Amino acid sequence: MWPRRDGLRVLELGTPGELRTRLTDLVLSGAKTATAGLLTLDYEAEGEELEHVGERLALVDDAGDRVADVEVTRVDLHPFAAVPWEFAQAEGEGFTSIQHWRDAHRRYWLAQGGQVDDTATVVCLWFHVTDAPTPAPE
Repeated sequence: MWPRRDGLRVLELGTPGELRTRLTDLVLSGAKTATAGLLTLDYEAEGEELEHVGERLALVDDAGDRVADVEVTRVDLHPFAAVPWEFAQAEGEGFTSIQHWRDAHRRYWLAQGGQVDDTATVVCLWFHVTDAPTPAPE
C-alpha cells in the first residue's frame, strides 16, 4: 500500500534524489501536469489501485515532505507503443518526440525491474496542483 498523508495517497515522482527533485520542481512550476506509471510495476506489483478522476494526492519531495496537493483530472491506459504525443508533452520533461519519450521511459522502467514491450500497459495520469505553499516574499 502506498504511504498516506492526512488520508491522501502520496505521489512520489521518479526515484529518490536528483530525478525526484527535478520532477517535483516541474510540477510546482506548472510545467508538469502528467506522469506515467507502468501497470505491472507501479500498480500490480504494489497491490495498488489506479487513481481516479477527482482523487487528491499528496505530492512529496525527495525528503518525503508534502509540498503540494494535486487533483487527478484524467486517467488513461495505453499500450506502451500507443502513448500519445499529447501526453508526453504534458509530462513537461522536454521530450522532443514520442520516440524520445519511449526511449527514456523504457530505460527508466527496465532499470526499475519492469518488463517493457510495445504491449505493456502504461497508466497516463493527468493532474493539476490544487494546493501548494506560497513562496515567501523576498
